[in-house]
Amino acid sequence: MGNNDQQANAAVLTPRELLEGSGEQPRKLNQWLATAICGNDITSSCLYVAAIATVYSGALAPIVLLLVGGVLYLYRKIYTEVVEALPLNGGAYNCLLNCTSKLSASLAACMTILSYIATAVISSKTAVEYLHGIVPSMHVMEGTIMVLAIFAVLTIIGITESAVVALIIFTCHMTTLIAFCVLGAMHIPDGFQIFRTNWGHVPGGKQLATSLFLGFSSALLGVSGFESSANFVEEQQPGVFRKTLRNMWIAVIVFNPLTAVIALNLLPVDAIVSHKDNLLSHVAFLTGGELFQRIVVVDAVLVLSGAVLTSYVGVCGLVRRMALDQCFPGLLLKQNRRGTSHRIILAFFLLCSSILLLTRGNLLALAGVYTISFLGVMTLFGWGNILLKLRRSQLKRTYRAGWSTIFLGVAATSLGIVGNLFIDVRNFLYFLYYFIPSVLLVVAMYLRVPILRSFYLLADKALNQVVAWRSSLLKRMEAIIHQRVMLFARGGELSRLHQAFSYIMKNESSRHVILVHLYGNPAHNEEAAIRETLTILKRIFPDIEVELIVREGTYGPAMIDQLSQEFQVPKNNIFVGAPEQKHSFSVQDLGGVRVIF
Repeated sequence: MGNNDQQANAAVLTPRELLEGSGEQPRKLNQWLATAICGNDITSSCLYVAAIATVYSGALAPIVLLLVGGVLYLYRKIYTEVVEALPLNGGAYNCLLNCTSKLSASLAACMTILSYIATAVISSKTAVEYLHGIVPSMHVMEGTIMVLAIFAVLTIIGITESAVVALIIFTCHMTTLIAFCVLGAMHIPDGFQIFRTNWGHVPGGKQLATSLFLGFSSALLGVSGFESSANFVEEQQPGVFRKTLRNMWIAVIVFNPLTAVIALNLLPVDAIVSHKDNLLSHVAFLTGGELFQRIVVVDAVLVLSGAVLTSYVGVCGLVRRMALDQCFPGLLLKQNRRGTSHRIILAFFLLCSSILLLTRGNLLALAGVYTISFLGVMTLFGWGNILLKLRRSQLKRTYRAGWSTIFLGVAATSLGIVGNLFIDVRNFLYFLYYFIPSVLLVVAMYLRVPILRSFYLLADKALNQVVAWRSSLLKRMEAIIHQRVMLFARGGELSRLHQAFSYIMKNESSRHVILVHLYGNPAHNEEAAIRETLTILKRIFPDIEVELIVREGTYGPAMIDQLSQEFQVPKNNIFVGAPEQKHSFSVQDLGGVRVIF
């Protein structure tokens, strides 16, 4: 019974887990270390995106890959405004959490999780496909599950990605790609006969438009991983985030079209399609022989393995954040002796293995699921930028993306989603198989108090003799409702406090609010006005219990830390207004509080 009670409490409230910080802060990542971590993810797409684009657009592949680079340029600006205004880990989830409801943010997070699943599966399967090219005895499906299992074990025992190791892999990968392009250019036949033949099969009229549309939609797979830098922005030095976006964009705009050009100059389109699972190693064999082929295979395995590890690390951080925000069950927060969330890791491994078996390892189907997932995340990020402009106009920011940039970016990624549905609607069904259950879990957590109340009433009517169960349900509901959230109030303005209380009623199960009012000197103490406003709000929100704390002090990171520790309220349960230009601190300095107005 004791263990069950502890687990139930963990599912409801884990404030000390957030409040017990580590003493020494880790060093921040510089430009190249941060670029390496996210660059290994996005540049691994060079190993398969040229082939996938060629499948749908033939000789037009370099053109559609350049168009994709243009879309990425738009999203560089979108991500810069949002993440530099809200420089907290979590990507689209964090953006929407601070601009709209928790439920909307959770939907974006579910898409991000599915994107992580597809990243891990595609990366591990492609790595095994490359190894299969030089070790034919290796079984691809079993080998893929083995790779996923190995990285699950490594993550559980605490071996996460090292920025230095990531930089070494990234440097080797860039060197290999440069060598690939140089050798490929040297072996292009005089007169470009093969490329001319491939170009001669480009259709005209409506078929040309269709090829461009489908090729563009499938080639958007080449920007997957662009969102990864936003997921660890807190670990980066000031100003580095913007540089990581620039560096990733340069890599994508250069290498993705260039690999497609080289392949089309050395192989007919039919041959490219037949070698879509290991195109670069095949071209490497044609240009540099067996030795260079093996170098490309080793490079592919390393960089794709880095992407698998990034998926495990990324999903652990996101799911843990959502569990702390009570979007997922608290039982996922349980850690082993090494401090890793083994339940999250094992669940992620099972999900990855199941989607691999469900799609039977079909790269195009996996790519479709992947593309729909991360395109949905990017599109929601664009909408988040719009909401940021409209609802958080006073929030301090270092960059502003133009309205035309945002609308073009959102339109392009939305078009990409539609194109992937045209390619194969089953991809969307595979997407729904995993998206719907995750959303239902979030909705169940969102409505857990009404659900528990229904069970309680059922027990009261039909199972009156089971007193212990009814008592347990009642305690469970009380624990959820009475956990505390903290709200900072500048004054007693009714409309502002009404907005804040409405947000809590719609997004939180808690009904116990610690309302904090700080004043610089006694002349600015608005306690009387606040209490008068609370009298009105009590009639509007009778279920909310308010504890008013009035103190002389200065609002800022130090005060947030002090009150969080004193009242044992995790910072993700502290709600504030947007820091403005006059403030010397940013949202990041406040340590993960939520901006609600």
